Amino acid sequence: MRVDVVETKVYKFDELSDEAKQSAIESMQDINVDHEWWEFVEEDAKAIGLLMGIEIDNIYFSGFSSKGDGACFEGSYEYKKNSVAAVKEYAPTDEELHRIVNELLSLQKKCFFQIRARVKHSGHYSHRFCTDFSVDFESYVTGNDYYDQEIESDIIEVLRDYMHWIYKRLEAEYWYLVSDEAIKETIEANEYEFTVDGEKY
Repeated sequence: MRVDVVETKVYKFDELSDEAKQSAIESMQDINVDHEWWEFVEEDAKAIGLLMGIEIDNIYFSGFSSKGDGACFEGSYEYKKNSVAAVKEYAPTDEELHRIVNELLSLQKKCFFQIRARVKHSGHYSHRFCTDFSVDFESYVTGNDYYDQEIESDIIEVLRDYMHWIYKRLEAEYWYLVSDEAIKETIEANEYEFTVDGEKY
């Protein structure tokens, strides 16, 4: 009986040739998104939502390259005191968030802070227009149906803007995680080893 022992040379990522490095990165394209990578973004969106008075129960999304892609949430909204200051402290450079929370406050002022809303997901897609809203003005009554409908339409639009903000955050996170830079960071952090041609050992 004869036994052959075959030795395989293994390399750290930074020891590979440029061509082998690229091969290694391409072969591990999904390494950062083969689990629930979106959890941090969703938790952050829920935390920011609470600062604005939006309590999010569920977030639905699909992405990121098809016509029906997007994000929406189910939950409720009501006036939250000091919301503008709280959001600006939490996210001092995010101008879109500042616009959303300021518009929510402006609409609440028009109705003496009485607006409440609930939203549920509907339809087969997950974008912001696959949602059903119910808006309540509590004890506030204008006697002007057109005015009430306008306020209702505006509040729905702003809440949908926040859904779109969430989607853009998810999209940015996804494309970062599948970028060469992020994959390389994961490879180096986990000290993976490779054969000379970039195949994971």
